[in-house]
Amino acid sequence: MKAWARRFIPASTMAHPVHRPRRLRRSPVLREMVRETRLDPGNFIYPLFVVEGRDVRRPIASMPGIFNLSLEHAVAEARLAKSLGVPSVILFGIPDHKDGQGTQGYARDGIVQRAIREIKAAEPDLQVIADVCLCEYTDHGHCGVLEDGHVVNDATLPLLAQMAVTCAQAGADIIAPSDMMDGRVGAIRKALDEVRLVDVPIMSYAVKYASGYYGPFREAAQSTPKSGDRRGYQMDPGNVREALKEAALDVEEGADMLMVKPALAYLDVIRAVRERFDLPLAAYNVSGEYAMLKAAGQNGWIDYERVMLETLTGIKRAGADLIITYHALEAAKLL
Repeated sequence: MKAWARRFIPASTMAHPVHRPRRLRRSPVLREMVRETRLDPGNFIYPLFVVEGRDVRRPIASMPGIFNLSLEHAVAEARLAKSLGVPSVILFGIPDHKDGQGTQGYARDGIVQRAIREIKAAEPDLQVIADVCLCEYTDHGHCGVLEDGHVVNDATLPLLAQMAVTCAQAGADIIAPSDMMDGRVGAIRKALDEVRLVDVPIMSYAVKYASGYYGPFREAAQSTPKSGDRRGYQMDPGNVREALKEAALDVEEGADMLMVKPALAYLDVIRAVRERFDLPLAAYNVSGEYAMLKAAGQNGWIDYERVMLETLTGIKRAGADLIITYHALEAAKLL
């Protein structure tokens, strides 16, 4: 029918829509009933940055609301997370002394090993994840042993394995290697099994991109490389087939869970990994993503709480079972 002709036909005789999706959007209760993707505090993992000293609660300028914490404050923050229904924390240690081999990363009395012991003593049921990487512990800021300006893959593997073992012996529930060295999952699995820690699972940062979104983290962890960058071992942002290859290799080496990092610019990668593999999948809602929302919220450009929950919902909808996020406590309070 021509558009001009419709003006002369009574509304009562015109055809009505057969399908009315709006019927299920009429009220908050109805919308909640039919919601396909639901957030829950049990989906979240909360990152903590642990430093030496006493009574340290140092704000991280680029990450409002996040702090460098001495042990007693890290324990208090972990307790708060648990009380809000967040079941897990992931720990990053910042030592007073750094060297070329990152020895404080795998020292039995290192800062992260002590933090694991104290948090587990205070909250035995809280799942403590140990991030395993050398970047916070090396004086050059790279994730492995550096020779002639290059990170040496195979020389790094024993150090990562040693760090995994000392963290697991300290009480870590999950080991999460984030270094992106080839073969590190297999090396860590072998080392854990050799000391009869066969039940400690590995959450592999299987798909970790060389991203500009990590800037605020490097301030928090004091881990910016002094020379070069990490593009020689972290993934190129344009690649998704390679992501599936990396994930498949980690599964073959014994990973129990997989991770994609970052999250927001890589929702398609989360979906691709989810569709290919049946293992539990985590996504890291990284520091730059957090900082952007915080800055926009503080400037009044967005409704911060609404956009925060929308962002986390999008990450879960893409296929993530677990979300590592600095928003964890705020989101848990709202949920």
